[in-house]
Amino acid sequence: MSFDIVLVDDHKLVRDGVRTILERGVEFRVVGEAEDGAEAVELCRRTTPALALMDIGLPGMNGIEATTELLRHCPAVKVVILSMYDDENSVMSAIRSGAKAFVLKKASSAELLDALRTVARGGSYLSPQVSERLLDRIQRGDLDKPVTSPLESLSPRELQVLRLVADGKTSKAIAEMLDLGLQTVRSYRKTMMKKLNVNNVAGLTQLALAAGITHWSGSDANTVG
Repeated sequence: MSFDIVLVDDHKLVRDGVRTILERGVEFRVVGEAEDGAEAVELCRRTTPALALMDIGLPGMNGIEATTELLRHCPAVKVVILSMYDDENSVMSAIRSGAKAFVLKKASSAELLDALRTVARGGSYLSPQVSERLLDRIQRGDLDKPVTSPLESLSPRELQVLRLVADGKTSKAIAEMLDLGLQTVRSYRKTMMKKLNVNNVAGLTQLALAAGITHWSGSDANTVG
């Protein structure tokens, strides 16, 4: 018996690589691919696969949000998160969204297949590389306790700027959207890097995506930080 699966990742190279791994055997049949969360939800509604292999860092609706929305429409689909992020926030958010497995992108093809088999048969899976602290937390059954986020140190205005940085906006565009000076935006970015202990915009973006901070609403611009 083969299981239908949908691949969700904004990098075609990743999707092609996973497809190649899956097509070596007969256990899994790729029935579609999606580049973003909204497309993934619509694709799964049309194809009703057994599994969805989901990245977290998707444009627009991220993988955590897409998993929640997908399971609202297609509760029978089992979601396996495949991500480069191994921080506690990402893993806990994925579990809370309803994902059945969390596999790191640095995992071997054998591990990925093992995770997919486990989930397809009704089980759950976490990559062995996930921290011992998180595993201990899950085993104690205290998933409902809040996870401390590094973003808690940011002001409301800094969170606005971070959200726009994660959406790929330039400092000039952010200044125009929030009615701020260009140097003010640059100052916010430098302050956030210091607070969050990262050295560049890529680091800020990774933290924002891991925490699910990827959407900006026009109403946020009225928030005073």
